[in-house]
Amino acid sequence: MGKVISIANQKGGVGKTTTAINVSSLLAASEKKTLLIDIDPQANSSSGIGIINHSPSVYDVLIGNKEVSEVSTNTFMPFLDILPSNINLVGAEIEIIDIPGRESLLKTALQNARQIYDFIIIDCPPSLGLLTLNALTASDSILIPVQCEYFALEGLGKLLNTINIVKKNFNKDLSIEGVLLTMFDTRLRLSHQVAEEVKKYFGDKVFKTIIHRNVRISEAPSYGKPIILYDAVSSGAKNYMALASELLENNSFEIKAAGNE
Repeated sequence: MGKVISIANQKGGVGKTTTAINVSSLLAASEKKTLLIDIDPQANSSSGIGIINHSPSVYDVLIGNKEVSEVSTNTFMPFLDILPSNINLVGAEIEIIDIPGRESLLKTALQNARQIYDFIIIDCPPSLGLLTLNALTASDSILIPVQCEYFALEGLGKLLNTINIVKKNFNKDLSIEGVLLTMFDTRLRLSHQVAEEVKKYFGDKVFKTIIHRNVRISEAPSYGKPIILYDAVSSGAKNYMALASELLENNSFEIKAAGNE
């Protein structure tokens, strides 16, 4: 069984999509069969990997019109597929609100995909609505990006409360994969202060890897490429390589199991 990891934080601009794209591509570069799911109506993970206005999309999977295998598409990397998003997803929360078991639609849709992929990475929207709830219900764990800027911890209490609600009602096995410090600027005292606060709050759940501010990371999506293909020697690429290695190390048992099935 592959491992499903949601990348979530209802606060926007913290590096969710950047992390989803680059973690997925680097896991794939490590020859782990990986599926990136873009469940954000803005579809930035899709465009950031060169897929624009793809139809059908994850929307069709959620409403039950298509199977994951019918919608997922290959990327330019041999071990990386994507379940893309498009603007149709905007209305999905309203459309599925009356469907029985609406919180578990994605979980049900991913049952077969779990047998195929080593990792399934879900890029969540910047909200705690029904789309994010579906992602968390379908996931084994959640990776929380936290930017090293003012108000970094604002709203994290709501996210943790949502995680507890999901664990209590829909997915008792959901765990925190880790908290990722992003947009770290070594020149700023504030970055160091935020990092210290996050480590006090989350303890050993904070990844050893820190994602530093890097202009190459910001440029890569406009070329429809992950950082490993845009500038593999940049500091941003090295940061995400370290994060992917940490994830692989932390999940060695799951990966071995997936490879043996």
